[in-house]
Amino acid sequence: MNIALIQPATGTARVLDGKVAVITGSTSGIGLGIAHSFASAGASVVINGFGKPEEINDTVEGLQRETGSKAVYSAADMTKPDEIAAMVTLALETFGRLDILVNNAGIQHVSPIDQFPVEKWDAVLAINLSSAFHTIRLALPAMRRQGGGRIINIASAHALVASPFKAAYVAAKHGIVGLTKVVALETAEQNITCNAICPGYVSTPLVEAQIDDQARSHGIPREQVIRDVLLAQQPNKRFATVEEIGAFATFLASDAAASITGAALPIDGGWTAH
Repeated sequence: MNIALIQPATGTARVLDGKVAVITGSTSGIGLGIAHSFASAGASVVINGFGKPEEINDTVEGLQRETGSKAVYSAADMTKPDEIAAMVTLALETFGRLDILVNNAGIQHVSPIDQFPVEKWDAVLAINLSSAFHTIRLALPAMRRQGGGRIINIASAHALVASPFKAAYVAAKHGIVGLTKVVALETAEQNITCNAICPGYVSTPLVEAQIDDQARSHGIPREQVIRDVLLAQQPNKRFATVEEIGAFATFLASDAAASITGAALPIDGGWTAH
């Protein structure tokens, strides 16, 4: 992915200078948008996810060149607690601290519940929910030692409402909101906040692929797929951008959001206002 396509918001201050962030699932899409926004605001970042080694190298180098912040890559598999622990250790050994954790890694599978493959259920729950438990339990000791931190869980509009055929995803995202509230309560007096961002549809390469697939399968134009299929429940009829998600995450990671914790915050064009 050409990192030059993701630009920091106009007038973005370096409100995260000196901070260190770990962002899971951040080699593309929403996670990469958040990583770029954080780095543009002055944070050093650990990115994580799958991809071709040369593309990941380009992403890391592009982040550093364009933002002036430091970036490193962890190949940790979010289904494996030992590798998650190694990713947190990498952040601490490389940068000496860990201020911000973003749990963004996620996968999807669509199937009627009585036909839902058990292995797909287990994989979705492991990556979308259990990985956040592991990153949080491993990051909290460092945050407590340094006197504070920010935890941001990327949930979904499906953390607040359901859709058919997405049993594992909806269950995992509802679970993320519950986990967010518990962590917020346990850390409320320690200058640590924990919040969930709940996006509707966001313009990413994965969504673009869905549009093309749906257009072919339904035999309808792209514009109709966007309006009447993907965005049927999204009243503003437009995709959010990764830059919007990144800017909001940067605000939640900043000192300005010190009193916001335990919240599930939609960026969904009015979807959950129904």
